[in-house]
Amino acid sequence: PSLFEEDSEHKPLPYIVIILDELADLMMLDGKNVEESITRLAQMARAVGIHLILATQRPSVDVITGLIKANVPSRMSFRVATKVDSRTILDANGSESLLGRGDMLFLAPGSARVQRVHAPLVTEKEIAQVVEFWRSQGEAEYEKKFLEAPKEEGNSVEGGAGDGKDDHDELFEDAVRLVLDFGKASTSLLQRRLRIGYGRAAHLIDLMERDGIVGAADGPKPREVLKRPDWIDEVEQAMR
Repeated sequence: PSLFEEDSEHKPLPYIVIILDELADLMMLDGKNVEESITRLAQMARAVGIHLILATQRPSVDVITGLIKANVPSRMSFRVATKVDSRTILDANGSESLLGRGDMLFLAPGSARVQRVHAPLVTEKEIAQVVEFWRSQGEAEYEKKFLEAPKEEGNSVEGGAGDGKDDHDELFEDAVRLVLDFGKASTSLLQRRLRIGYGRAAHLIDLMERDGIVGAADGPKPREVLKRPDWIDEVEQAMR
């Protein structure tokens, strides 16, 4: 029997296309984690049918980093303002001299020479017509499980009372030692080092702020650590 017959237990996996319409916004929020995630997707996701499209109107080196460029070999550029912007995208000049309205340079994977091609100019009216056609083909079917927050261990209330959150977390001491060693506290640090989700990392940060171990939030900056590196050892010795 064919691999993809209706009665077969093996079903073809769908192709997934991930589109980031403005990369600069994400890089401003959490550049290191975004760069790491994009790199992992670019390296391995295509093997299982996941494809990645990145777009930005701010082609600076802090948005299109060297690591991202190394893992995204296929690039294209529309008209940009300066030669520096062109080199940031394509490692070559030329994009600053394009005519606009779909005129672009394309760098194919494995090629060192850019090609000048022309994309069709799609108006807003045409986009609306295509979207309306797609909508008329059927209703969207959403996977609700992707919208649910992941269940994390260590946050359940013993005895079944309360609102589902507990002040005690078995990783609290490890998290405190971590921020004391690094001299800074952030949810991304706890996520990477302790391999936990964002919700649990944020809860640990809140507990440390409550206990006076870290300072209050100051925008996107890591929180200030208010205790000395050897503070937790002194506490343990005093409790013995």
